[in-house]
Amino acid sequence: MITTLISWALLATGSILLVLVALLALQVAVSLFPRRLDPVTNADAPAPSTVVLMPAHDEAEIIESMVKQALQVLPAGGRLLLVADNCTDDTAARARSAGAEVLERFDTSLRGKGYALAHGVNHLRTSPPDVVVVMDADCVAEPGSLAAIAIEAHRLQRPVQAMYDMVAPPNAGLMQRIAAFAWDFRTRLRAEGYRRLGMPCQLMGSGMAFPWPVLQQVNLATGHIVEDLKLGLDCTLAGKPPQFFPSALVSSSFPTNEQGTQSQRKRWEHGHLSMVASQAPGLLWKSLTHRNASLVALTLDMCVPPLALLTMLLSAQAVVACLLAWLGLAWPVVATVSLAGFALLALSVLAGWWKAGRRWIGFGELMSVPWYIVRKLPLYLGFLTRRQMSWIRTRRD
Repeated sequence: MITTLISWALLATGSILLVLVALLALQVAVSLFPRRLDPVTNADAPAPSTVVLMPAHDEAEIIESMVKQALQVLPAGGRLLLVADNCTDDTAARARSAGAEVLERFDTSLRGKGYALAHGVNHLRTSPPDVVVVMDADCVAEPGSLAAIAIEAHRLQRPVQAMYDMVAPPNAGLMQRIAAFAWDFRTRLRAEGYRRLGMPCQLMGSGMAFPWPVLQQVNLATGHIVEDLKLGLDCTLAGKPPQFFPSALVSSSFPTNEQGTQSQRKRWEHGHLSMVASQAPGLLWKSLTHRNASLVALTLDMCVPPLALLTMLLSAQAVVACLLAWLGLAWPVVATVSLAGFALLALSVLAGWWKAGRRWIGFGELMSVPWYIVRKLPLYLGFLTRRQMSWIRTRRD
């Protein structure tokens, strides 16, 4: 009886992990084929009226250069609207001097990027544009990229996500370069794989274009620490799933200091796991009852844990399953399922490294990945004991 109960419990958890790994493996495998062109590649085509909305909090050190760069790559006839949100420095004054149209917002009880975006959109209601493009204040857009995603969003009447590249700084250490590979794995390979399968993508926070009617169907004013992930799911629930558009590129850099790196990582991963714990069951139910295939796809994609955590879970599952099977306390098939999941993940990571990771780490350096995973253990334990729930600005200097 005990053997049966243990076996069923391990088989259930192992099967769930295997399904998530299989989805990840499918995304990566499909992304390996030569890329087909995006349906719209000519950024010189007539553009819809566009406003680039840039939320900023205490960005005085970089804001002038970022505004000047954004003005150079605006779509034809476009505007740049910067929301200086709860700033304690002269971000607003410097942005104005650089040529941006600036709104200032002060409400310390409602903090976070979502509230800043909602403030900007409310300001535009008197004369709304066709498309609003969201770009973070620390991001750089390639020429033509903002026009391209604005055109595509207007054509599809759906949100469009550009390729969002997070770059490791010059002379970055191995751990930061591994983190850059993990980011590429998620935002480049997995998103591209889903696109080729005809599936939507998660919103990534910057380089996002929204047709104006879509913004009227969702609630931007949330303090969620991964507001982009939530917004993409909300759009999909409203029947407007985001489309990945990898020909357009926006980029930013990982923080150069350890405090900023840890803060950013904690916000991203605690926010992601909180969304899975609180939203996944309800979203899966809604997607099935409404027969919304896009919502099923995005919810399952969200349920795939970060690579480091997924590796930890599969390793623990495999060790326990093999040990109990060897002791005769679990069925041998339990160990087989666990080892199959672990092997499939290893092959997927290796394929992903070959496709997108070689620019960050060499083959020999892959041997350091287990140490990178071990170093993240306190981050995941902290989710159980000291979960981050509120937005905290990433320190960049």
